[in-house]
Amino acid sequence: MSFMSYLRGFIPWIAFGAFSSLGWQWGALIALILGAVLLRKQRRAGAAADALVLETSTVIYFALLTALAFSAPHSSLEHYSGVASFTWLALTAWGTLAMRHPFTLGIAKQNTPREFWNTPQFLHINVVLTTVWALCFTGTAIVNAILIAAGSGTLATTLTQVAGFVVGAVFTARYPKIMQAKYAAQAAAAHAAS
Repeated sequence: MSFMSYLRGFIPWIAFGAFSSLGWQWGALIALILGAVLLRKQRRAGAAADALVLETSTVIYFALLTALAFSAPHSSLEHYSGVASFTWLALTAWGTLAMRHPFTLGIAKQNTPREFWNTPQFLHINVVLTTVWALCFTGTAIVNAILIAAGSGTLATTLTQVAGFVVGAVFTARYPKIMQAKYAAQAAAAHAAS
């Protein structure tokens, strides 16, 4: 699985965090535009809809947030926009697991030969990856809510958000390789035994 495939899906979220200092409505609008451009570009490049679950969810979220932020720019939700963002990401990830189609599955298919798509191992790896992302998003939302309630400041919430993405990204980069090596060793042992 390509790490860049995952990172691309988070660009609007990162942009929202970066540009919210201009005002949360502008951060939301920039994230919406970036999300829509990336989604359109990937669709034109032939990406399947199941590979764009995160991107589609992102555009929906930032369309809603942009409308809210411009209609009520002084809403108290502004202070919890990071919590709301990670909660949305968590709901997206948990929702795809509940539908038995983890959001990482479509992304992984882009870099995996078709003959592996329906194997239990491929599905298992993607269930684990999506679960880890869901846990990272959920944990980040909870910790940020606690930090905001405690008045910890922007630096603490930003570091928590970065940590949530880094943990998910590092796990995503390493876990499939570990499991592929394990499955290859099991197959070799089974072949040697027969």
